[in-house]
Amino acid sequence: MGVTPQQFAQMEARLAGRRSPASPNVKGVDRIPTPIAPTVTRILGLDPSLRGTGYGFIALEKGQPRLVACGTLTCKKDWLRSRCLAFIAGSLRDLIREHRPETCAVESLFFAQNQRTTLILGEARGAALAMVAEAGLPIHELAPRKVKLALVGYGAAQKTAVARMVQRILSLPEPPSPDAADALALALVFAQETRRTALIPMKQI
Repeated sequence: MGVTPQQFAQMEARLAGRRSPASPNVKGVDRIPTPIAPTVTRILGLDPSLRGTGYGFIALEKGQPRLVACGTLTCKKDWLRSRCLAFIAGSLRDLIREHRPETCAVESLFFAQNQRTTLILGEARGAALAMVAEAGLPIHELAPRKVKLALVGYGAAQKTAVARMVQRILSLPEPPSPDAADALALALVFAQETRRTALIPMKQI
């Protein structure tokens, strides 16, 4: 059976989950959102903080997440802020070069009651994200409450509950440290959302 070029284009459009420009509009019928294609196989989750920046790298193998590396970039209390920022930036640059993620998921901004705290957090976040951007990675923001809701089922879950769920999903012998667990939670939820119709708003920055 012969297929005209126009018919072939319409078939391709249907397979891609979008309406062909040549197709007539059908009133009263909404398009079903298509899932985000699971093209990413290695993700960096990042939870920036001046004294303890959590990071977590996961890899997706046949759709299942596997831990690659995680930890906390800890700065001593007697370090100047400038030294902390340099340490965060340099350490993340090395980690990204070693583990080669394809994208990054980071907590969205929140504003603390203390303006100084907000400023310091913003500095640490900027130092971290600058290294991610330097590596050419897309950066996606996820709200902390949304991540906890997706992972634990409760938007105000404690850090211990998040760590235990991360341990369970990744089959770890013990829960990761709180900052590393938060970073891994971001990576896991991002991976979850890319395998289905996105239910959690993810803003790319």
